[in-house]
Amino acid sequence: METTAAEEVTGICRDLLRIDTTNTGDQSTTVGERVAAEYVAARLDEAGVAYELHESAPRRANLVARIPGADRARGALLVHGHLDVVPADAREWSVDPFSGEEKDGYLWGRGAIDMKDFDAMVLAVVRDWRRTGYVPPRDVVLAFTADEEAGMTYGSEFLVRKHRDLLDGCTEAIGEVGGYSYTVNDDLRLYLVQTAEKGLDWLRLHASGRPGHGSFIHDDNAVTKLAEAVARVGNHRFPVVVTPTVREFLLRVGDALGIEIDPADPEVAIAKLGPIANLIGATIRNTANPTRLEAGYKDNVIPGRASATIDCRTLPGHEEEFRTQLREVIGPEVEIGHNHRQPAVETEFGGDLVDAMGAALRAEDPGARTVPYLMSGGTDAKAFSTLGIRCFGFAPLRLPPDLNFAALFHGIDERVPVEGLKFGVRVLDRLLRNS
Repeated sequence: METTAAEEVTGICRDLLRIDTTNTGDQSTTVGERVAAEYVAARLDEAGVAYELHESAPRRANLVARIPGADRARGALLVHGHLDVVPADAREWSVDPFSGEEKDGYLWGRGAIDMKDFDAMVLAVVRDWRRTGYVPPRDVVLAFTADEEAGMTYGSEFLVRKHRDLLDGCTEAIGEVGGYSYTVNDDLRLYLVQTAEKGLDWLRLHASGRPGHGSFIHDDNAVTKLAEAVARVGNHRFPVVVTPTVREFLLRVGDALGIEIDPADPEVAIAKLGPIANLIGATIRNTANPTRLEAGYKDNVIPGRASATIDCRTLPGHEEEFRTQLREVIGPEVEIGHNHRQPAVETEFGGDLVDAMGAALRAEDPGARTVPYLMSGGTDAKAFSTLGIRCFGFAPLRLPPDLNFAALFHGIDERVPVEGLKFGVRVLDRLLRNS
């Protein structure tokens, strides 16, 4: 009897979790995605799917494959997932983070939801198509990328920069983070579809002063200037701004929950959203969070320069306004440099692909209702959208009502429900067959 995609997905996901693809952001300590890309290549080879493998740097591999569709004149659908993961400290976990252990109905491991689960779903669906001879209605382009967790330079940005031809004809895309359930009651689950994400701006602050001996009275201290500026940034709360995506999300969620939500003052209502409150709370304002400090070279020497890194996330359409506000908070004595900048992404919650998402979910879960949302983090959509591709976050999972899904992203004991994986494969297959 032939293996189905739902039967195969757990094993593929387990295999991927056992491949350490830790991305530290430092090329010298990053493990690299080459081994995982070769695993994907082997599974595609077995199914007779042609692909191209391209390294952007030693061990930093990206794989792209095109599944020809019945109507080659239609715009292609890009299905993308990254292979790298953030670091995991085994001492903090209850299981080995690279064991792919299955227990309590979950697969455990770094990358289980971010995002080797979706990589496994895609592979399982495509392999099933080849076993059965199925041809999708339009071209489906698969992209398995490197470096999503540290700025995308060696991954999706590299593909857009150096291998744009592999993405020719792509008009829409699906990837992380969306398609997962939020349980309202036994008969209703909201499935959040990402239609927007914040922009990213990693800033480097520099303060200068007069160097000198640490025992002297010193009123021109670079460390003091920097520390005061960093403290102001870290303690500042930027004003609430409700973007079109967030407004629609709030109205739809308010209707589902039977609560009145004032879009002009949404924080009280958001606090009632339980496990996703933190996720949504970060989407109603720009944010700037200090993440790194650097100064000095000796305990008794006052340095002439001190630096800090600020992780800024900006709402679509409000980037310039945010920069003006941030400059005022930082003050005139500190220089601002840009380490890495990527645009905000936003598209409408409508069209045939969005309709197909809802239909695919309802076919597997009659209590499903789709809602759009803005994600506070960033994905490979930032790079792919520069090609004019409409990007959505849709990696379908039906989750247990009590699971704090948002806390698992980059968190300890990351895990994915096995039944959720199988559900996701069925939904993804339906979507791709009807898109």
